[in-house]
Order: sequence, then structure tokens, then C-alpha cells
Amino acid sequence: MLIDFFYSLRAAKLPVSVKEYLTLLEALKANVIAPSLDEFYYLARITLIKDEQYFDKFDQAFGAYFKGAAQASELAFDIPLDWLKKKLQRDLSPEEKAQIEAMGGLDKLMERLKELFDEQKERHEGGNKWIGTGGTSPFGNGGFNPEGVRIGGDSAGNRTGVKVWEARAYRDYDDQVEIGTRNIKIALRRLRRFAREGAAEELDLPDTIRSTAANAGWLDLKMVPERHNKVKVLMLLDVGGSMDDHIKRTEELFSAAKAEFKHLEFYYFHNCVYDFLWKNNRRRHTERIPTWDVLHKFTPDYKLIFVGDATMSPYEVLQPGGSVEYNNAEAGAVWLRRLADQFPHHAWLNPEPEGLWTYRQSVSAIRDVLGHRMYPLTLAGLETAMRALSK
Repeated sequence: MLIDFFYSLRAAKLPVSVKEYLTLLEALKANVIAPSLDEFYYLARITLIKDEQYFDKFDQAFGAYFKGAAQASELAFDIPLDWLKKKLQRDLSPEEKAQIEAMGGLDKLMERLKELFDEQKERHEGGNKWIGTGGTSPFGNGGFNPEGVRIGGDSAGNRTGVKVWEARAYRDYDDQVEIGTRNIKIALRRLRRFAREGAAEELDLPDTIRSTAANAGWLDLKMVPERHNKVKVLMLLDVGGSMDDHIKRTEELFSAAKAEFKHLEFYYFHNCVYDFLWKNNRRRHTERIPTWDVLHKFTPDYKLIFVGDATMSPYEVLQPGGSVEYNNAEAGAVWLRRLADQFPHHAWLNPEPEGLWTYRQSVSAIRDVLGHRMYPLTLAGLETAMRALSK
């Protein structure tokens, strides 16, 4: 059975290895969990899945294999009722327990569920008896019953099920989804570089042990400076126009970057970088900062990150005077090359779907200028960008 489970995970394109599978078998042999499907789920996930971006795919594969997401007609009552009952008793609120007792108690509910599994031979929709969808039976999904057991499928929004299989709590961790602040932080951490600096105020445990042993057992404390994140980031963010469609994700990225990087500097631009940047978008026409000043202010060890959809007229990138706001003396591509030359570690993060890039001449022009260092604003794209910036 578990061999088939292993191959089903591989078929779902999850990176599980034979060594991890053997670890799972050893844990089961050692009886580290109770005979519970829920506990087996957690054990399988912790032994087989090493990267949380795959948690959602694992949930789907696990649910499909153990029939949690299969058709009700194919379900077999393989889970002992006492396991399910104990789990439900832990999870139910006092109000839900009172509702169940009013209908005859949890024992009666579980007994009826087993009877229906034995009797039902086909899929059922609607009604108030069989396991199915869209009805008032206590068993199934998409319907309503104050003491229901949801089996497969999505909730109808009534939130009255006493057990919900396949919650998919890690849906946002998929590496192709549009990402939230927490996931952005996880990806940005690949860029962090720690170094010890300042006064010696943190215990160096390995050196303390060595020194104490060499000192015939007399305690000899050794201290070291604290570790601080030394990476420095310069972020240039496109604002306004077509970027209004991507405000939420840009804000999440900016918020995560401020939390992760101690040395973060940022400026705004519109569509493409020209001879001016600004700090306050409301005063973009009155409080401009010359781009030359930015080039001279920051050293080449800064990691430069552009954030923008790169969607504009190609003239805005390639021609002098192409800016939609003023008559720029030099083309945007000239300024992009200057920034790329000053900051060798640079990347452009694009919130537009990567499949649309080939239809945007301006995207192709900017990618050419930056040596194709443009990455989509997905979890996988962000992690690839951080690895490129770390080299």
C-alpha cells in the first residue's frame, strides 16, 4: 500500500526520494504515531516533504490517494470509527456537541455513517439520506445539516460540518501562485548574508566547550559579537499607470523587504528609469532626486532590485524624449545600463504573467538591457532571482 502511495506522490511531481520513504517506514515500524490517518498525514509530510512550497501539492496528492477528494461512490469505510469519534470529540465546540446530542449523539451519527457506506452503491445528489452533494443528509458536501460530516468536495459556506477533510491549509505555498508577505519573506531570506559585528555579547558555545575542556573542566566562557544581516538592497519601484493593477503584491513585497533587510534603500520611478527618481509619489514633480546622485551615493555591493511590469511604449525605453511625463534627454535604456553597470548584482521582478512577456516589446527591450535578469513575481521566480543576486 505504501509503495503505491510513494509512487502516487512521485506521479504528482513531488520531489520525494527513496531514502525519505525508508525513513517513513522506519518511523512507522517504531510506532512513533498512533493508528490515526491524521497523524500519518503529519508524519508523512515531515519525513517526505522538505520544502514548504510543496505542502499544498502534497495535501492534494495525499487526499486523492486516501480518497479524501474522490467521488463518494468510491469511498470505502476504512477508517475505524473510534479514531474518527475521538478526533471529533477533541475538535467540536460545546454548541456543536449539544446539537449532536440533540440528534442522538455522536455514536449514533457514526453508526449511521457506517450503515450508509455499506448500503450505498452509487453517487447521490440532493436529498436527506444518502452520502452525496447538495442535500440535507449529514454526510457529504455542498449541502446543509447542523451535525454533518463533510466527505470530499468544498463547503457550501454553512460551516456546519463536524469534520472537514482536505482543508489545504498550505494552498498559498505553491511556487506558482501569486505570493503573500509571509511567503515573500521566506524567499527573500535566500539573499541574506550574516556577519558578526559589534561588541562581544553573545555566547560562543562551541568555543566555550573547547576552552573549558582544555582548562581541566573549569568553566571558561567565550563571547562573540552578534550576527547581523549584512546584505544591502537598493529597490527601485515602478508606480502609477498600469502598475495600479499590481498594488497589493508590490506593497507585500515592499513590506517583506523592509522586514528582512536592515540596509534597504528605495526610490520610485514611472514606467522606466530616467534622469530623476523620487521618494514621495505625491511630490514626484517637486521633490525629484537626480539618478546620478543615486549612482554616486551607493556602492557596487548593493543588490539592485527593479519592480515593475515593464509594460509601456517601446519608445519610452529606446528613444530620447520617450517619457510620457517630460522630455527626457537620454533614453531609458541608457539609464538602465548605467544602473546595471554600477550594480552588477541586479534583477527585475515583473508582476505580469510570464506568458505575456513575449507580447510586450518594452519587456523584451528591458530584458535585453539587463541581460535577461527579469523574473516573475511568483514564489519560484522570486527564489530564482534571490539566487541570482547572491552569486
